[in-house]
Amino acid sequence: MPTAVQVTKTGGPEVLEPAEVDVAAPKAGELLVDVAAAGVNYIDTYQRQGVYKMELPFVPGLEGAGTVAAVGPDVTGFAVGDRVAWQGSLGSYAARKVLPASIAVKVPEGVSLETAAATMLQGVTAHYLVASTFEVKPGHDVLVHAAAGGVGLLLVQLAKARGARVFGTVSTDEKAELARGAGADEVIRYDREDFAKRVRELTDGEGVDVVYDGVGKDTFDASLASLKVRGLLALFGAASGPVPAFDPQRLNAGGSLYLTRPTSVHYARTREELDWRAKELFDAVLAGDLDIRIGGTYPLADARRAHEDLQGRRTTGKLLLIP
Repeated sequence: MPTAVQVTKTGGPEVLEPAEVDVAAPKAGELLVDVAAAGVNYIDTYQRQGVYKMELPFVPGLEGAGTVAAVGPDVTGFAVGDRVAWQGSLGSYAARKVLPASIAVKVPEGVSLETAAATMLQGVTAHYLVASTFEVKPGHDVLVHAAAGGVGLLLVQLAKARGARVFGTVSTDEKAELARGAGADEVIRYDREDFAKRVRELTDGEGVDVVYDGVGKDTFDASLASLKVRGLLALFGAASGPVPAFDPQRLNAGGSLYLTRPTSVHYARTREELDWRAKELFDAVLAGDLDIRIGGTYPLADARRAHEDLQGRRTTGKLLLIP
């Protein structure tokens, strides 16, 4: 069995190669973890393709969960045998990895390691989007793109829990049912109709307070057209490709709109902030208020297939690699 998946040259899913990779002992401030599950995310595909420049070779994967196998010097608060999860540590497509103790969070009893791995990156993303980037409150109208995807399903649930009216866009009838099951008030098939026009109809011409857009190029223009005056577009991903350069005057013409390109590293800058987000997510999971949908699990050596399925939009919920 391979110990990791490695990228030695950038390109398509075929560059993901099973490999034997040595793992060093943990240094000061680090943990050595036996990985139980690694999350697959769109950012992994950007790094693999070279959209985000990476030093080669590298082991992909920023998220996972597992059991502490060794504790480095000067680490407090963690012990061998602790169940932990993380996001933001490259090299998670592996059977074992070293990560900074500063970004590890303990997984509470009652939450499986697979669920924890599926919660971290996309869960923290969804949390900061609804709690910090745009603080969703009762009465807000929210548009979520790819509402049946990993982040989308979480955004729908979290925004509904905060009292919003939630509109979701999807591309298939199956995904429409998943979005409704997560609590979406209205589901729009963006492959069949102009979602900006439909949003205007549903909001009596006003538009929504916020659009959460992880799709990028294909939805950007209509996302701006869906906003009310002084509405905010949170462009947190680019699944369809990066948004081309545009004239900021469009924000003025659209109604003094706001545009932000957030990323999780800036929303979990302190231990306190990370613990707050993780605790709220795990508490919601334990209470049955947040359903973490795992859409597919793959052996570690099948990372290529996981990437093909993700980019082919053949998946819903979260994809995991299992060493």
